[in-house]
Amino acid sequence: MSMASRKQEIVRRIALLAHEQPVLGSGLWFHTDVRNNFYYASYLFAAAANPDLQLSFDRTEAQAKACRIFTELLELQDRDPHSGTYGHWPLHLHPVPREAEPNSLPVELMGSLLMYFFHRYGAGLPERLRASMRQALEHVYRSGFFRKPLRDYNHHEAKYTAAKLLFGQWFGDEELLQDGWQSLKSTLLHVQTKGMPEYGCLPWFWHWVQAFTCALEMVRQEEIAADLRAMLDYLWTERSLYYVKGAWAGPHSRGLSHDIPKDANVLFDYVQYGDFELPHELPRVEYAGFLSYEAPAQAKAAALDRSVPAEVKRVVTKQTDSGEVRLNTYAYMTQHYAVGGVLERFREYDNEQHRWDVTFPLVNHDSVNQLFFFQPGDHYSAGDPRHQSDGGDIALNRNVSIALYPAAHGSGERMVGILPKGDWRMEERSLYGFINDEVYAAVFLLLPYAAEQLDDRITITGENGSNAVVVEVISTEEAGAIGIGSFDSFVAAMRGKRPQFEDAAKGFIRYTSLLGNQVALSVEI
Repeated sequence: MSMASRKQEIVRRIALLAHEQPVLGSGLWFHTDVRNNFYYASYLFAAAANPDLQLSFDRTEAQAKACRIFTELLELQDRDPHSGTYGHWPLHLHPVPREAEPNSLPVELMGSLLMYFFHRYGAGLPERLRASMRQALEHVYRSGFFRKPLRDYNHHEAKYTAAKLLFGQWFGDEELLQDGWQSLKSTLLHVQTKGMPEYGCLPWFWHWVQAFTCALEMVRQEEIAADLRAMLDYLWTERSLYYVKGAWAGPHSRGLSHDIPKDANVLFDYVQYGDFELPHELPRVEYAGFLSYEAPAQAKAAALDRSVPAEVKRVVTKQTDSGEVRLNTYAYMTQHYAVGGVLERFREYDNEQHRWDVTFPLVNHDSVNQLFFFQPGDHYSAGDPRHQSDGGDIALNRNVSIALYPAAHGSGERMVGILPKGDWRMEERSLYGFINDEVYAAVFLLLPYAAEQLDDRITITGENGSNAVVVEVISTEEAGAIGIGSFDSFVAAMRGKRPQFEDAAKGFIRYTSLLGNQVALSVEI
């Protein structure tokens, strides 16, 4: 199936969801996030306008329904030029959408996507709605929300940059267009030389992709388009480095709960790579069915063929009030699993740094696909394993990860672990797993633990005190090459390989993997 076909599949699928979604008394589908109304209306209108799509509903009725949603949505925009939120929409609409306070976030991406939708489908809109949408874009332009200098090189500024290009061209504002082009060149230079400060940042990486793909779809100047292609080549090469069958391996500076401990925001990956089945639940639809840009051939081929394992080592530069901080990231990518993380702890926004994990392909949608341990920190709550303590050190080498968590640095919480579903055998301080019928895993803990079986995972809770964990994963093919032909023989082999935890209290752990690699963690405590 081609990228175009996969986009059409997404359009049809989300249009069906939109058609079946009950309309609330406010005239909208959702009060949780204003943008979801925009996305669903876009898909429903686009599907109904496409005669090649097989649909189970009346096209005229569907387009009328989408137009009613658009009309109500546009009414929520702040149109007062004297307001501090001029041109903006509310974000959360509960309980009364028309009384909700405007927020700076929705317009960042929705403003550009609204322009794209109007450009592509505006001729088919009723005249009154077409005029209202045109006026909404004028309010966005006059608001100047995007007129901000580059500072952090984050997803907000990426969207400002794309908006400068789009609104500068649309409204014939040459100064704004040139400002956007300069911002684009500066951003591209920064990420090429210093890495993305928002490493593995989901879902915000997809905002970069959408914003710049949207700009490329509409910008007419070839010199600017060339730089946009260079930016998108960089972004998709970066994505491809950490791709393993629908999943994003390696560390994440930030993430939402639908991507940790399970990769669920997968629509853009599905369009690009297409080597996994779409899950039933789609937590963020955005514009994956509309915008696409094919990754560089070499990067895409490497992402789709992990038959030869590869190590990815990168240095990411973070800007702080006291100067630059360099973070070292690592990922070991194979066909059946990946091991990755960032060696240094860094306090990210909302304390969402996801330090390390073992990532598995998206082949079992009933299970989480990440295995990791952490010491809970600020904002942690049971069921949300995204918030870690400032303590802890890790060592990563190929298929092995070691982590040490001194109790003195924690928030009083015990070390917690997340394991995917599989065949697990549990002993007092060890666990042995067979995952996806293709990977064996051994987990060694310093202290005894308690395990809780949940619908989609196993949660591990260690005893009080300083704790440590060593994880080794190995595919059945790798294991077979060294004479391990079954799960039973793997468990028997690993029972004799318990790490040297004796010096863990002094900050030293040593382990020799099944493949003969020696991995050691040595830190000052």
